[in-house]
Amino acid sequence: MSETPPDLKYIETHQWVRAADDGTATVGITDFAQDQLGDVVYVGVPEVGVTVNGGEEAGIAESVKSASDVFSPVTGEVIEVNDALEDEPELVNEDPYGDGWLFRVRLEDEGELEGLMDSEAYAAHVADAE
Repeated sequence: MSETPPDLKYIETHQWVRAADDGTATVGITDFAQDQLGDVVYVGVPEVGVTVNGGEEAGIAESVKSASDVFSPVTGEVIEVNDALEDEPELVNEDPYGDGWLFRVRLEDEGELEGLMDSEAYAAHVADAE
């Protein structure tokens, strides 16, 4: 069974978001997604300064067996990207909720988080997909 930390919010396309108290949020792909992808060999993330939109494509994750679009769960300006992934894309596999995060945004509307799935809803979504 895939790990679904309770402090995160999720979207159906298997991305997670962790909101901070300062109006920023960190985005990554879920344990389920990295498991489905297999060994990640490349991660493309948006550039710092661009605005990503909730539910829209924001990057790509490529593995030895497939490529998958990465969607942003929230709308906001990208304020940081995980540069470590350039040399170590496998961090997405090894620690999807920690060192394998993808990018951080300054949230345009914190209320947007309320419309996302909690860990229980996401776990049920994954169970339906398995």
